[in-house]
Amino acid sequence: MKLTFIRHGKTQGNLESRYVGRTDQPLCAEGCEELLTRKAAGEYPAAPLIVFVSPLLRCRESASIIFPSALQIPVAEFTECDFGEFEMKNYEELDGNPVYQAWIDSGGTAPFPNGESMSQMKARALRGFYRVMEQTGGNDACFVVHGGTIMAILSQIAGGDFYDYQVENGECIIYETAPVAGT
Repeated sequence: MKLTFIRHGKTQGNLESRYVGRTDQPLCAEGCEELLTRKAAGEYPAAPLIVFVSPLLRCRESASIIFPSALQIPVAEFTECDFGEFEMKNYEELDGNPVYQAWIDSGGTAPFPNGESMSQMKARALRGFYRVMEQTGGNDACFVVHGGTIMAILSQIAGGDFYDYQVENGECIIYETAPVAGT
């Protein structure tokens, strides 16, 4: 079974190194151009008939650019992490904030204030992934989602640390495995 994971293209918030979670930002011009360049360079596989996407605009727009004829199926559990009070802020804006420092000191394991914990986000993403795998009957699948979603799924099914699977905007990872059963 071949699983294709693509992180959405860049948004203005990504360019500004912001925590962009639930904010429904569109792709910026640079993000669209980069996806088209990667597509022209052959970085993406042949277009699937169906692509599973986060319901957020940046993922749906990315899927439309990369695979314009594919049917998009939004999966609510693939929405990016709820960064709570850190949403749409960057390091410079949070530097010196004791709550932010406590989160950093936790290694990213503490819940975001008024948001999700990483373990909650991972569990949610995996619920969606296993549901999709049941629907596909273990066949190949393509996902255009968020970096956190990719990291959550691959760290579970391929092993290793969550942060081992960090991907750039527009980056594609193809993972081949035996069929994945839901748990």
